[in-house]
Amino acid sequence: MKFLKRLILSAFFISAMSLVGTSANAACKVHLGDFDWDSANVHTAIVSYILKNGYGCEVEITKGSTTPIMAAHYDGQLDIITEVWRDNIVQMHEEAVTKGQIVELGVNTPSSTQGFYVDKATSDKYNLKTVEDMMKPEIAKLFADPEAPGKGRMTSCISGWTCYTINMVKHKVYGLDKFYTNFDPGSGGALDAAIAGGFKKGKPVFTYYWTPTGLMGKVDLVQLKEPAYDNACWTKMMLVVEDIKANGPDVYKDTCASAYVDMSLTKSATTKYANDPANKPIIDFIKKYSVPTAEVNKALGFYMTADGDLEATAKNFLQGSSAWTKWIPVDVAAKVKASL
Repeated sequence: MKFLKRLILSAFFISAMSLVGTSANAACKVHLGDFDWDSANVHTAIVSYILKNGYGCEVEITKGSTTPIMAAHYDGQLDIITEVWRDNIVQMHEEAVTKGQIVELGVNTPSSTQGFYVDKATSDKYNLKTVEDMMKPEIAKLFADPEAPGKGRMTSCISGWTCYTINMVKHKVYGLDKFYTNFDPGSGGALDAAIAGGFKKGKPVFTYYWTPTGLMGKVDLVQLKEPAYDNACWTKMMLVVEDIKANGPDVYKDTCASAYVDMSLTKSATTKYANDPANKPIIDFIKKYSVPTAEVNKALGFYMTADGDLEATAKNFLQGSSAWTKWIPVDVAAKVKASL
C-alpha cells in the first residue's frame, strides 16, 4: 500500500486528467474515478450526464490507469468507480472492503472476457488454437518484434493496468516468455491501433484483448485456449502479481496460471460517501445502474464512429434506450429527457 500511495503522489495527480462539470446551485457533489479504456469512459460519461442533468450535481472526473485510480479510491479521494474489473485486483479490493474503506454497489456489466488472441486468418493457416501452439520458433517469427530480434511480440496491456503484470506472469508460467515479449503499447488507443493496423495491413496479430469493446465487432480474432480457470490457482497467482506490482519483476516466484474468468464488472463507492445521508439518492442510482453486455458493445460501437465524443455517446445511449429510466425517480428522468 505504501507503493500505491507513492504512485498517487508521483503518477496520479501529475499525469491523470481531471474534468469538471458544474451546474448552477448544485444539489450534490461527486468525484468519479475513470480509466484509460473505452468501456469505463462510456459508463462514466453516461453516469456523469445523468448526475449533472438529472440530479443537478457538480461532477468531477479523474482519469488514469488502474493502480493509481483504485489507490485513490481506497484512500477516499475518489467517491465512485462505475466499472471495476474486480477479479484483476481481487486482493486489494477485498482488503479495502474488509477495512471498511469502500462498499460494493453491484453489477455494472454482467459478462466480460479477457484472453490471448490471434487473428483468424493466421490461426486457420497455422492451426493456432492454444497457447502451446504458439511456442515454436517458426510461429514466433510470424509476429516478429522489431525491438527484440529473435523474439515475437504479443501486444499486451498497458503497464499501469494490472493485466499487464498478470500477462507477464502467465508468459513465465506457460513458457511464452522464451518466444515473445509482453509488449506494452503505451495506451489503450495504441493497443487498438496495433490490432486494427495489423488487420488493415494483412499482418499476423498476437494480442491480449477483452470484451466488451467496439473493436471486437470490427476484427476477427480467435481466443487461444489456456488452462481452464481455477480459483485456487488464480488466487495463488495473484499473490505473485501483487508482489511484482509492489516490488518489481525480480521478486517473481514460481506459481501456476489459468485462463481469465468470465466475470461480471462491478461498481463501488467509498464508505464515507455512501454513508452520508445526503448522497443516498446518488448511491441508489448507482446501485441500479447496470447495462447488458450487448448494449455496452452497441454504445462502444457508436463511440468509435463518433470520434471519441463521450457526451454524444452518452446522449445516444439515453435517446436509444428506456431502461435507464428505471434507475432513477420519475422527476429526475424527466429532467434528463428535457436536456436531450
